[in-house]
Amino acid sequence: MKRIGLVCLGLALGAANTVHAQGLTMQMSNGWNFTFSGNVNTFIYYEQTKTGGNTPVSAGLVTDPQGGVVLPGAAVRATRLTVGLLPAFAVFDAKGKEGNTDLGVHFGFAPNVQCGTGVNDCFGAQIDMRQVYLTVGGTWGQLLVGRELGLFSRQNILTDQTLFGIGATGNGTPGDGFGTTLGRIGFGYIYPNFRAQITYSTKAGQPYQLSIGVFEAASVGDYAFTQIPRVETEFTYSASGFKGWLGGTLESTKDAPTGGVSMTGYGGDAGLRYEAAAFSITGSGYYGKGLGTTLYGQNGSADLHLTSSGKDDARKSYGFIGQITVTPPASKVTIAGSYGTSYLKASNNDKTVSNDFRTENSLISGGIYYQATKSLKVVGEFDYWWTKKKINGVSPFNKNSQWAPALGFMLFF
Repeated sequence: MKRIGLVCLGLALGAANTVHAQGLTMQMSNGWNFTFSGNVNTFIYYEQTKTGGNTPVSAGLVTDPQGGVVLPGAAVRATRLTVGLLPAFAVFDAKGKEGNTDLGVHFGFAPNVQCGTGVNDCFGAQIDMRQVYLTVGGTWGQLLVGRELGLFSRQNILTDQTLFGIGATGNGTPGDGFGTTLGRIGFGYIYPNFRAQITYSTKAGQPYQLSIGVFEAASVGDYAFTQIPRVETEFTYSASGFKGWLGGTLESTKDAPTGGVSMTGYGGDAGLRYEAAAFSITGSGYYGKGLGTTLYGQNGSADLHLTSSGKDDARKSYGFIGQITVTPPASKVTIAGSYGTSYLKASNNDKTVSNDFRTENSLISGGIYYQATKSLKVVGEFDYWWTKKKINGVSPFNKNSQWAPALGFMLFF
């Protein structure tokens, strides 16, 4: 689990002049270093709905108007071969120093091995350009400009065991499945995503680090006009095996280009992790309003406009994850288990029309991770997840549930 940041963020790249587990590094004549690193992974898994629940949701990432997410109501019985939550990555990185200024550029390509579920003739798998950024740094800290993983909820996903697996599959109908699986996105945290940003971080190498960035604001239902950027921030502190983090986000959107009603979305996330040689334990959670539960802003608004205040359309969401990993002494095997849930609650306007709902999306995951060689990881995982919905405190619907065992191979270089 310690190598999670090597791939997703491309922060720890190789220092040797040969190909090994941390990539290929070349010393250039102008004093710059060029590094190539990444991973290739593929999982085979079988997914099946356990019940024929009637909670009104659609397949994939399309959700019902009241916030149901991910699970198909119709029966699913299928075998898939895809990348996991972590896509394959080809990372190119160049770093140099001019005077007292550290400079760098970074490109992270994330190709898939699949084209889509249930599709035989697929000519050209998707290549996702997830990372394109430059860095400028010194004793004062670092400025990152370009596309990189967002700050809000970042640590929640980077400490998630399903990053080395599949978690919730997110594939429900033929033609879906062009991207990664969902992991625990929408089942314990909101996806931070890779987005354009200008982010300042205090100097690395200290027990603590503060990052604050500006991002283009996201549309939230009818509130699609984004005149000012969103702000995100993250504070981390590490010492004696402990790592803690606090994060936040704030944005304002309007329902018209001039005048109109504005909606303010905000949220906070936090977590604590303790890691020893033989085990680790992690807990994290988030709370927000107008943020949705899966992708930023998705189903965060009722869009009813029954009152003159955007806050009456904003829906509350919150979630948590508890996770433990165990690695026996002198063993190449790590065993992990986790449980997480995301909730979405009705807005004031939803309640006005007698729709005081709450959705629950929960996932239980168990995994065995075998470090076959320095670079090769073999993963066995079993996931069970469900969606439930209550209206006015009662459950008029049967829950949708689904399960998936998986076997995967991950090669990091």
